Amino acid sequence: MSPELISILVLVVVFVIATTRSVNMGALAFAAAFAVGGLVADLDADGIFAGFPGDLFVVLVGVTYLFAIARANGTTDWLVHAAVRLVRGRVALIPWVMFALTGALTAIGAVSPAAVAIVAPIALSFAARYGISPLLMGAMVVHGAQAGGFSPISIYGSIVNGIVEREKLPGDEVVLFLASLAANLVIAAVVFVVCGGLKLWARGAVAEPGSDGDSGAGEPGTAGGTGGAPPSPGGTATVTAVPTRSEAPGITRLTPSRVATLTSLLALVVAVLVLDLDAGLTAITLAVVLSTLWPEDSRKATGQIAWPTVLLICGVLTYVGVLDEMGTITWAGEGVGGIGVPLLAAVLLCYIGALVSAFASSVGIMGALIPLAVPFLERGEIGAVGMIAALAVSATVVDVSPFSTNGALVLAAAPDVDRERFFRQLMVYGGIVVAVVPAAAWLVMVVPGWG
Repeated sequence: MSPELISILVLVVVFVIATTRSVNMGALAFAAAFAVGGLVADLDADGIFAGFPGDLFVVLVGVTYLFAIARANGTTDWLVHAAVRLVRGRVALIPWVMFALTGALTAIGAVSPAAVAIVAPIALSFAARYGISPLLMGAMVVHGAQAGGFSPISIYGSIVNGIVEREKLPGDEVVLFLASLAANLVIAAVVFVVCGGLKLWARGAVAEPGSDGDSGAGEPGTAGGTGGAPPSPGGTATVTAVPTRSEAPGITRLTPSRVATLTSLLALVVAVLVLDLDAGLTAITLAVVLSTLWPEDSRKATGQIAWPTVLLICGVLTYVGVLDEMGTITWAGEGVGGIGVPLLAAVLLCYIGALVSAFASSVGIMGALIPLAVPFLERGEIGAVGMIAALAVSATVVDVSPFSTNGALVLAAAPDVDRERFFRQLMVYGGIVVAVVPAAAWLVMVVPGWG
């Protein structure tokens, strides 16, 4: 049995054990990385740790630390209240506002994880307060980020178009952007309907804090009160009541600590999008400043950092790094690229891009797969523009996976949820996306022969 096949089988075993025995998958993955890297791939400790995602570790810790402080001092409640006022109480519009916001950020040049890191904590806090499914809200944020991710001036778009130019393939920047936008818009609409969006519309407008109707729509026991929230393990819906008038002064008042926190969040946006600073390092620095100035608000914040999620994500990505070091990913890609039937090779490359990208860098995978597609693209049997668009969509829509950076940020940002259950929801949803979207992208973009 080849080392590459052994490494894939071990990954399957890790998934099975984690699913059936409720063991943290990250811990299992670290053990698998040690065993496979040392015994099969003959890697030393440095080689095994080469795949440790240090940057993602800092992003997860820094962002969840900063927003834990924001929750402790009431800043996220204030932002949620402001969002309700913005849409005149129509909470059904908020998921689409978050979709548009993250899409706009990535379209003008934000890296997708940076946009998700900024928006997801606010979006998930809103979902918790108004009984919206966290899966719905998280998916809208991630798909929004990918919807704008391939604009001609975006990071993803610039990288992929650069790869196309370097490989001397025909390309179309506008088609690439519109393909990603349309695919993510369609997926978001489906998720909105399936995860309770229609119930949110039926609920109508909720009363804003401080109004005369606070005890009405959206509270437990009233029509539409669940807002599509998924049932808890005990079978009952978990709903956070709309704030009452007695809570309103505390929610709507801007205290010094809230002003400082809002300023920090704005500084995070500017630092990441304008100054191109690291999101994790910036967030943890701002959190430390706020902790120093208001220790009473942030005393418990470090305990609210999503440590189990950090272990899970870092462990799995370390094992994926071992797979990359030992050539498993390249081995699988080259095997598919050598198939003599171009259309079959095209759909298999889309699936490989989706599967691997669910655990690793989306752009990195596209950078590896596009060159593998060059031989049969040059023969003219497959349209290059459609194939590249299909690869781009397949490799990025799966970022809802809890093992990808975006999915991990959503998982870590969700307050007041059963994280194990939410993790399973994201994993199942990510699996559905991996199973369905590559085939759909291939059918719509490759089979017609675009370009």
